[in-house]
Amino acid sequence: MQAIRRMKMTSIKQLTWLVLFGSLWGMSEVFIGGALYNANVPRASVYLSLFAVFILAMARGMLDRPGSSTAVGIIAAAYKLVNAAPFFCHIYGILFLAVAFDLAFSLLKRDEARFSLQTVAALITGIYGGHSLFALFMTYIIRYSYWVEAGLPKVLDHVFINGSLAAIASFLFFRLWQRIGVDSKNLVRRYPRRACTIALALSFLLWTLGQIAQ
Repeated sequence: MQAIRRMKMTSIKQLTWLVLFGSLWGMSEVFIGGALYNANVPRASVYLSLFAVFILAMARGMLDRPGSSTAVGIIAAAYKLVNAAPFFCHIYGILFLAVAFDLAFSLLKRDEARFSLQTVAALITGIYGGHSLFALFMTYIIRYSYWVEAGLPKVLDHVFINGSLAAIASFLFFRLWQRIGVDSKNLVRRYPRRACTIALALSFLLWTLGQIAQ
């Protein structure tokens, strides 16, 4: 019985961190993304992808489990869906990046605490995979008008220009982001209840801000 209780408590604590990371990612899409697109900043999606990888790297450093990155992406997508006008193009972008990142790090990398060639391979695969899946899905599966009109050049630009910019910038900072996640996990282990309470409070604050800003 005690083992079952520990498993339940561990699952609840992990869920609180997934919610916090997903909420942070969703907040960046709503507030930072909104500001970038309203200001017509060139290649705004690159900056959003960079912040997304930052969140995913920290989350992976703390929660070394397959499926964790996808869960973070689902929560981020839900945050954006609830707290901003429904722009499904961006929702799909969040989900595809999260799933591709999850698959890449689950299959190619075994130790989230070390920065190695496997880390680089997983990072590049995750970013290019997310960009490729998104662009192909929007253009050839659901045939979103904005993507269909631009055609293959738009797909190639998104994958090889936006994807490369995001991959290069992420590579430069990924080790630091990953280290923050691992160090945070060690800190949480020392103060589990306090950390869980803070995570819940921050998540509640982020969702409240999202509702107020509507």
